[in-house]
Amino acid sequence: MALLRSEVPVEQTWNLQDLFETDEVWEKELASVQTDLQTVTQYKGRVGENAMTLFECLVAKDALLERVMRVMTYADLHMSVDGTNSVYQANAARAASLLANVRANLSFIKSELLALDAETIRSYIKEEQGLDEFQKTLTDILEAKEHTLSPDAEEVLAAFGEVMDSPYMIYQRSKTSDMQFSAFVTDDGIEHPLTFNSFPKYEDSANTELRRKASKAFAETLDKYKNTYAATLATEVKKQVIEARLRGFESVTDMLLDEQQVTKEMYNNQLHTIQTELAPHMRRLAKLKQRVLGLEKVYYSDLKAPLDPNFNPEVTYEEASKLVLDAIQVMGPEYIKIMEEGIHNRWVDLADNVGKRSGAFCSSPYGAHPYILMTWNNSMRNTFTLAHELGHAGHFVLAGRNHRISNTRPSRYFIEAPSTMNEMLLSRHILSQSNDDRMKRWVILQSLGTYYHNFVTHILEGELQRRVYELAHNGTPITANILCEQKTELLSAFWGEEVEMDDLAALTWMRQPHYYMGLYPYTYSAGLTASTAASQMIQEEGQPAVDRWLSALKAGGTRKPLELMKLAGVDMSTPEPIKKAVAYVGSLVEELEKSF
Repeated sequence: MALLRSEVPVEQTWNLQDLFETDEVWEKELASVQTDLQTVTQYKGRVGENAMTLFECLVAKDALLERVMRVMTYADLHMSVDGTNSVYQANAARAASLLANVRANLSFIKSELLALDAETIRSYIKEEQGLDEFQKTLTDILEAKEHTLSPDAEEVLAAFGEVMDSPYMIYQRSKTSDMQFSAFVTDDGIEHPLTFNSFPKYEDSANTELRRKASKAFAETLDKYKNTYAATLATEVKKQVIEARLRGFESVTDMLLDEQQVTKEMYNNQLHTIQTELAPHMRRLAKLKQRVLGLEKVYYSDLKAPLDPNFNPEVTYEEASKLVLDAIQVMGPEYIKIMEEGIHNRWVDLADNVGKRSGAFCSSPYGAHPYILMTWNNSMRNTFTLAHELGHAGHFVLAGRNHRISNTRPSRYFIEAPSTMNEMLLSRHILSQSNDDRMKRWVILQSLGTYYHNFVTHILEGELQRRVYELAHNGTPITANILCEQKTELLSAFWGEEVEMDDLAALTWMRQPHYYMGLYPYTYSAGLTASTAASQMIQEEGQPAVDRWLSALKAGGTRKPLELMKLAGVDMSTPEPIKKAVAYVGSLVEELEKSF
């Protein structure tokens, strides 16, 4: 049985006291932020009065948003580790209300800036040196001019922020608080408990019966919720369709890509190139699993089965931490120190308890250290997850040290590059240190696991999004049947005759929260494409490539994604880096084929 949150050893939890010493201190700040809204709203009607007033207003806004982010993060992190707690649920709702209120009250800044012409803003930047730091913020607002509504309309939309975010909140609340999975029994009479968080352990099992029965039991529960989850997702999509039309975009995709500062060509390059060129390599991997594991057929639930089931090195958190730190030595002392702090100062929540959110993430509140959520089960795969999330942490610590809050966050298109870079470095380190052929083969499998996650799981999520937005744009209602049909169809197209779809395949759209995060899924592949190319440069060039990479991390959100990746030495304006990364995956599959 999974532990209750109150039963978890403190050393397996993150230290939220680094954000707020007590809940009472958080309560006071929640109230204070509301009161201190006037530090920004005092500029209403005078934002563009002169250069100094503009600068003071933007500084006040940043200071307030930093405090809001910390209040929000504290509430969200509590919810993430125990979604069943009614106090945490209430506090998360209060924080969300605060955020919506702040957004509504601050929407005047963008509206008043849009009333200025570009020449006036350029002259203000020349006149007031401090505005240099806000140059990209101001430029981005001006570029969004044609898709910005009237000040009143923008304020109304912002006021509805909490309602607009509710599909995601409902989805997460249901997953962590309401969804109960039945245990299942294997032929040996053993009963196996099942939760959202424990399912990946069964998915990775070497035992075919265990894997398939877990998948069937998991799918049976998901199936009971599919209509509600489809309605929730359909509401999210409908919201985006309406907003895109209101703002004068041709489609939701155009609106979301505009927000990411990514061209349609870059977006389609990722989806098309990977699906068409990676599919043959992945089908070969499925055939290899069928042969090595002696399977009559490969079902969707078999795709994560280990190829070398008798070799599954266990690793403690302490051993994993040392591996990660050794692997990133090439990145230099500043980066290493951030990783050490993250590992040793309770930035990471490792526990497995009732109500804890599934998966892993890194939350990086500005002005405080990042927080990493994962569930540790002593598998080497956890080591790669730890390296991944620490990559996010390192990125935002470096960006935060070098820029104010409005300049720290880059486009989502770049977000997954720093995290997957750490995974690349970890793979290469283990391969260079080990003389054990089985260990080397195992690490190749882990690398393929990363590519599977980003180039298969997430790119196919991205493909489902592309189809769903097109259907919604044409007026087709988004129902559970539509989602299941589309998911099955695109999975079948990718895997071909090599893999047979089972009950779970059609329902996999219910597992991930990314559909509520705009065009997030496809960006995983963009980040991994960039880190694949940059890690090869580090291997070939050494320090100059490391320096380029660190400069991209430190640039934060001061550049558009294409410029940011070029700063790291990678040109994503063509499909070439994607083709190269896919070819690298093919070479890994080839190495495996030779070793079995």
